[in-house]
Amino acid sequence: LGDIGHAIQSYAESHRFSVVRDFCGHGLGRIFHDAPSILHYGKPGQGIKLRPGMFFTIEPMINAGRYDVKVLGDGWTAVTKDKSLSAQFEHSIGVTETGYEIFTLSPKGWTKPSYM
Repeated sequence: LGDIGHAIQSYAESHRFSVVRDFCGHGLGRIFHDAPSILHYGKPGQGIKLRPGMFFTIEPMINAGRYDVKVLGDGWTAVTKDKSLSAQFEHSIGVTETGYEIFTLSPKGWTKPSYM
């Protein structure tokens, strides 16, 4: 799983963004937020190996400034400590015998919102 986090972090940082460390993706199973935790940063070749039948989310929060965040009093809303812009997106993924499937892709093939 370290390869996933490393790819996200490398891409974000190559564009001068940061990856929030306080939140992570998660396994999908009998419990919604199931193991394993899917970090959005890390070193390649570390962590458990992906195997067929695994289902998980990748949901990085990417900041235009530093990666530090705080959660507001409602217990849900996260904001950047340095007041920089931030974005978060989530995909649900399953590992198959021959690769993977992204369950949250649009059936119409849309990969970008119409305003982009």
